Amino acid sequence: QVQVVESGGGSVQAGGSLRLSCAVTGFTYSNYYIGWFRQAPGKEREGVGYIYRRFPRPYYADSVQGRFTISHDNAKGTLDLQMNSLKPEDTAMYFCAAGSRGGLGAEGYTYWGQGTQITVSS
Repeated sequence: QVQVVESGGGSVQAGGSLRLSCAVTGFTYSNYYIGWFRQAPGKEREGVGYIYRRFPRPYYADSVQGRFTISHDNAKGTLDLQMNSLKPEDTAMYFCAAGSRGGLGAEGYTYWGQGTQITVSS
């Protein structure tokens, strides 16, 4: 059974940084895409970025390009999302997802975590 678990949410002032981790268990991780998404109240779920384990070059949404970084933490066995220069508009519930198609659309992912809240105050 595939499980996806996020950790590391919290609150920060604008301009600050936070780091999220995503642990995926239950399938051959190297054959899947792992994506980060976010959803603010009243808004649609938005793709933040994603990575394919076999070709570890991450892709980002324009809204976070240059501020967010996706990377593997091989020691922990997680896929991390480093968020720098955070803005109030980054406030949302952040989700990690795993799937065989990837991309910035939610339809590319089958397995989802429960989400972790990020709040950025001005």
